[in-house]
Formats: sequence, C-alpha cells, structure tokens
Amino acid sequence: MSKRMPSIMSQQRQGCQLILTLLIDPELADFQGHFAGYPLLPGVTQIGWAEAFGRRYLGAGDAFSGMEAVKFQQPILPGETVILTLDWAPETSKLYFRYQSSQEGAGEPVNHASGRIRFRPSTGMENQT
Repeated sequence: MSKRMPSIMSQQRQGCQLILTLLIDPELADFQGHFAGYPLLPGVTQIGWAEAFGRRYLGAGDAFSGMEAVKFQQPILPGETVILTLDWAPETSKLYFRYQSSQEGAGEPVNHASGRIRFRPSTGMENQT
C-alpha cells in the first residue's frame, strides 16, 4: 500500500486548537503524476489531511458540507516541513486550517494554504431509531 499521510514530527493541542509539524515525505503517493519533473502536493490532499486530522484529534464534524475561503498561495514540495494549524469551532461546525513553513533567512512564515471546512451540524438524532 502506498503512503498517503505525512509523518507527524510534533503535535501540540490546546482546547479546540491543534498544531502539527509535518514532514512531507517525498515518497507520498499523492506526488505521483502531480507533476512530472516538478512534484507538488495537491490541494485536495491538503484539504483531506486537514479534515482527517481535525476529525481524529479535535472531534471535528461528522458530515462534510463544503469549503469556504480556500486559498493556495505557495506550493508544498517533497521533503518540506510544514506547520498545520487547525482550529475547530463547534458552535459553527467549521474547521479552520492553515499550512505554513519557515524559510531560512525570512522573517515571516511562508503561507502555503488556508481555508475553512464546513460540516453539517449534529442534530443529535443521527443514532436514534
């Protein structure tokens, strides 16, 4: 089976916020064919990871409902280390995500991607018969 998730180098959780330091392994299956000679981490992969980590560590929503304000600013390349910050807002059923990295010599972090994932609010009726 091909590797689909990045390596988690560190994690910090405080309340509804999670900060993950991720190593973007060059052997990830998602780099295959995206693109020949200049591999980039696909945006759909970045959104999928944010959703998966949000569900796993923060208990983010059950049913995906859409996305808001998604921006891809700088490509994520094989071998990079990035910081994924997730903020879960249960009152609005939204998961805010941001991918950033530090560039040597740069004072400000590099913004790779950001946005919000909406989930359908839980009605409490899903498991009743």
